[in-house]
Amino acid sequence: MTTARKKAVNVSLDADLVVQARAYGIGLSQTLEEALREKVRQSRLEQWQRENREAFEAQNAELADHGLWSDGARLW
Repeated sequence: MTTARKKAVNVSLDADLVVQARAYGIGLSQTLEEALREKVRQSRLEQWQRENREAFEAQNAELADHGLWSDGARLW
């Protein structure tokens, strides 16, 4: 695994939440980085789905109209 270059940033967080996180030994930087990484992943997925919605709909219509090419070859 490669080490990503780090950038110092300022964030504002709920003060009570920070106290609680520290009390449980939760590292703020790592936790925020993991949450942000997941949020970015989810946003990319949603964007890809929006960009490809027409293709999904066209493929679904094709399958609804004509079925799978292998439908006739099934033995079950």
